[in-house]
Amino acid sequence: MENSATAGAEQATVVDDPWLRAALACALCAVDPVGTGGVRLHAQAGPVRDAWLAQLRDMLPPGTPMRRVPFNVTDGRLLGGLDLTATLRAGRPVAERGLLVEAHGGFVLLAMAERLPPGTAARVTAVMDAGEVALARDGIALTSAAAFAVVALDEGLEDEPLSTALCDRLAFHLDLDGLRAQTCTPLPVSAADIDRARARLPVIVVPPGAIEALAATALALGVSSMRALLQSVRVARAAAALDARDAVAEDDVTLAAQLVLAPRATQFPTTETPPEQADAPPPEPEDTPPEDTPPPEPEAGQDASDSDAQPPDDRPLDDVVLQAAQAAIPPGLLARLQAAAGRLPRARSAGRAGALRAGGLRGRPAGIRRGTPGNGARLNLIETLRAAAPWQPLRRAARASAPSNCLIDVRPDDFRITRFAQRSETTTIFLVDASGSSALNRLAEAKGAVELLLADCYVRRDRVALIAFRGTGAEVLLPPTRSLVRAKRSLAGLPGGGGTPLAAGIDAGWLLADAVQRRGDTPTLVLLTDGRANVARDGAGGRARAEEDARSAARRVRASAFRALFIDTSPRPQPAARELAVDMAAMYMPLSAADAVSISRIVRAIA
Repeated sequence: MENSATAGAEQATVVDDPWLRAALACALCAVDPVGTGGVRLHAQAGPVRDAWLAQLRDMLPPGTPMRRVPFNVTDGRLLGGLDLTATLRAGRPVAERGLLVEAHGGFVLLAMAERLPPGTAARVTAVMDAGEVALARDGIALTSAAAFAVVALDEGLEDEPLSTALCDRLAFHLDLDGLRAQTCTPLPVSAADIDRARARLPVIVVPPGAIEALAATALALGVSSMRALLQSVRVARAAAALDARDAVAEDDVTLAAQLVLAPRATQFPTTETPPEQADAPPPEPEDTPPEDTPPPEPEAGQDASDSDAQPPDDRPLDDVVLQAAQAAIPPGLLARLQAAAGRLPRARSAGRAGALRAGGLRGRPAGIRRGTPGNGARLNLIETLRAAAPWQPLRRAARASAPSNCLIDVRPDDFRITRFAQRSETTTIFLVDASGSSALNRLAEAKGAVELLLADCYVRRDRVALIAFRGTGAEVLLPPTRSLVRAKRSLAGLPGGGGTPLAAGIDAGWLLADAVQRRGDTPTLVLLTDGRANVARDGAGGRARAEEDARSAARRVRASAFRALFIDTSPRPQPAARELAVDMAAMYMPLSAADAVSISRIVRAIA
């Protein structure tokens, strides 16, 4: 339904029912699928999402293709390739159509779109831009039309964002969370109505004022994408076609701003008095009107200054559209954007810690390459047959003089092996300066961070280690482990006091990190110190020599490209500590701005 949101003398039509907005977006996307790009549908699997998808299927004309694409789809199934069975049967290369080609003229449903690999998202967006799939592989060179709309089924949380490039190409961003199935009544739009709207769509006229109003609204809401503006124009045209009009009207522009621009808002529109009006002197009083025509009396509750306000119909279209779009901004959207901009990076989800490394036996498939099986490399039989299939006619002709019972001639050049990639375990190494009277405070922070990291070890497969340096050297108190009990025992009896052998502590951390890396894991160094070294590598005193050794050890860490975090524990941060962090290529953070929780979050972010 449509309600009127009134503010003073200004009035604009606002669709304030979330399900009605979603149903209207469904109908408009069905009218112009390719022009609008599609829908980002943020909703958990359930009756509400099923109701929206069922409404979309009911609105589409008979025969409209709709293909579901899983998030782990292979490139061959997505884009097409060699049909191995048909090729072996026919004796010549036979192409297989991919899901995107099969969806030409219809819709592609991206299941679990928040987990879509970046490469797959890039291929989908490239086909959306080109409107075709150009296939050149396995002896096949083929170009097929592939114009479709995408429905990205987003079930993710805040730390699982959808591909930015894919979102930018989808006109509608819908959020169905919190809706009840009882309120999801279908919109009275039939497939015949969609057919008539599609036939009228090419002749719809868009007045220049409508485009200017949408552009001004996008600017006021902080929408910087040019695609969003073009999509809002296409949505306005689709709305006019659905209402059987030949030109875009004010209501169509308002609806497009609410459905396309409002969900993308990054700021509230500001209304400021122009400087020339703010500094202008007050107007001179006008001449007194004749007594026979007295001025009208203001109504009850209305000031005299408001009696000369413009009627709603005389307002510029820009103001009407902007007011409607502002009223349609989803609740809490801007607050969430501001909170996301100010908070620390979120930790990676479970199972994704550590660097990505190549492997030959296990992990996630990372492609196919030509090679000989052996030394841990596995033969990919399907891809080997796929590589050999296009050459069978030539090979059969070459061996015609020597008949044999060989059905498929496979040669060493056809061998294909699978490459795997797996994420290594992360080992966080804490280097704690245990010298001085404030060592207990620093150890308390380290203990809190270690315990928080250990709590995540079962799902993140992380390890932690602890090195303390004091007096004349450094000691590994806790080798890499996941044992929470062992970590607490090591931290409980650590004494403090003595000199600061900073170089020895960094060297000990480097040696342990190097051993961790050689084992195939990913090390991360967390150094807690005030940076005031006074003991050199050999245990001799002297601040100048000790500082030079510390900077030399820090540069060694930087040369090894270990990820590091430097936490300055001094009461007042000094430039020397920041310079040492620069020598290590480490993220610098004063202890005054850190606690156990923030340290743990930063460590997981940089890991």
